Amino acid sequence: MSISFLDRLHSFGDTEAIVFNGIKYPYAQLAADVAEWREFLDRESVARGEVVTLEGPSSPMACAGLLALVDRGAVVVPLSALPAPKRAEFHEIAEAEVVITLGADGGGRTAERTGRTAGHELYRRLREAGSPGLVLFSSGTTGRSKATVLDFDRVLARYGEPTRPRRTLAFLNLDHIGGINTLLHTLSQGGTLVTVPERTPSSVCQAVADHRVEVLPTTPTFLNMLLISRVYERYDLSSLQLVTYGTEPMPLGTLRRIGQALPGARLKQTYGLSELGILPTRSKGDDTLWVKLGGPGFEYEIRDDILWIRSEMAMLGYLNAPAPFDDKGFFNTQDVVETDGDYVRILGRSSEIINVAGEKVYPSEVENVLLEFPAIADATVSGRPSHVTGMVVKAVIKVRDEIAAADRAGFVSEVRAHCRRRLEAYKVPALIEISDSDHHNDRFKKSRSLV
Repeated sequence: MSISFLDRLHSFGDTEAIVFNGIKYPYAQLAADVAEWREFLDRESVARGEVVTLEGPSSPMACAGLLALVDRGAVVVPLSALPAPKRAEFHEIAEAEVVITLGADGGGRTAERTGRTAGHELYRRLREAGSPGLVLFSSGTTGRSKATVLDFDRVLARYGEPTRPRRTLAFLNLDHIGGINTLLHTLSQGGTLVTVPERTPSSVCQAVADHRVEVLPTTPTFLNMLLISRVYERYDLSSLQLVTYGTEPMPLGTLRRIGQALPGARLKQTYGLSELGILPTRSKGDDTLWVKLGGPGFEYEIRDDILWIRSEMAMLGYLNAPAPFDDKGFFNTQDVVETDGDYVRILGRSSEIINVAGEKVYPSEVENVLLEFPAIADATVSGRPSHVTGMVVKAVIKVRDEIAAADRAGFVSEVRAHCRRRLEAYKVPALIEISDSDHHNDRFKKSRSLV
């Protein structure tokens, strides 16, 4: 790890670095924990270039362990709690050589050698460069998870000198690029990272109120859950200055309602991928989905409505899949966009487009219309095969209030009539199901495969 980054932690002294389970950990304690982790890694003979999983909750112990492993020059694979088969799959793909497991309360730790030798070409490149590495797994909701390999020196290079320390809520875990970015940005600025015991609207709102959180980085799905719950009405959220959202398209109606619910906070769209890092963005306004992308270290091009990005901190590649870079180093994000001058609007993944008799349907557009209906709490749209049109639109909706079984057919008819008034005929859902199940994965991102 860059010496300047660790030196910076020491310089912040008794300033609060992390709040975990209501306990405040100053930077001096975090630096001491990193030093203690170094001793632990020495005892376990963890060497530079070894592939090490770091498993457990995103606690101060986990944060210190991550920093110590990067300082050691290891390749760190942060993992949250996983079902045994998925954990074994990730260990195999990553070629994990050492497994470090934290206690369920975020404290304590054990280290175990797996007997593997990591020999992947991407690891060889990191070792030859003398660089620490980071492996992040995709959620893998539509198939086998992809394992992204990043050079951690490149990741750290984008975090500059302190300018504005803020109190930020840790919403995404360390196994997600957004969680890594939140941690490193907050610590590099001398800010305070506030964790939550669970990512529910009540828990998040209470943490904001109790610890005067200023920045809430989250997802459109969670913000919709917050609106549905209305728990924001019961807490003092006046400290919030900035709410950022990303990872999936934001329904315009949800954006405008969250602006009304949190009038004191600025709303900002973010854009990032594990493969590329988090891009600098500038939203056109709090009530619009148009955004400017790019800045130092990032470039983009739009080819056939698809966004391609070149990033100085781009991944080295996947451990288990081809990397979609062109010969100029631009990465195919597979995100379909439209443009308005220097601004772009992200419509969704090309793989999610529904082709109805040759006409394109973007799920987010239909979902936005469905969410206009007052009784609908959530909506997820996907395509289903049709022997007539090739595909038809299917919508799975979650209602705000209980609807008697006898009324459901009538309710579905009302919803379809609303869609006919707002959408072209081919975009109107041919299939509408009412479900009480959640529509998101454990990263609070809409998962169409779950419905």
